[in-house]
Amino acid sequence: MNQWTTHTAEYESALSRASIFAEKNSLILNPDEERLKKVVGLMTENYVNTGKYFCPCNQTHPLNPQTDLVCPCPTWKEEIEKDGHCFCRLFYQNPASENDTGVNFNPGDITGRV
Repeated sequence: MNQWTTHTAEYESALSRASIFAEKNSLILNPDEERLKKVVGLMTENYVNTGKYFCPCNQTHPLNPQTDLVCPCPTWKEEIEKDGHCFCRLFYQNPASENDTGVNFNPGDITGRV
């Protein structure tokens, strides 16, 4: 059960989309399951309401489809290179590939909240 969305099928689709993106870019999803459920759940609600996966952490309130960003945000790569994770803390540098990219990964930073 996800307290952030009641749209189970759409949530699973959004989670799969994020997982595929992470895998293709040598990233990992946040292992903090509650954080993952929150970000993907809110993104699912955005998708159900607009047809696009708007970033729930960088959106205006109310959401503005003309100006808000679709996940992954255009700055995801720079954020991960700088901080080891994207702004939402959905995508993280994979510790297994840390040495290849020079990103400093701090596992204790994974549970950060917005």
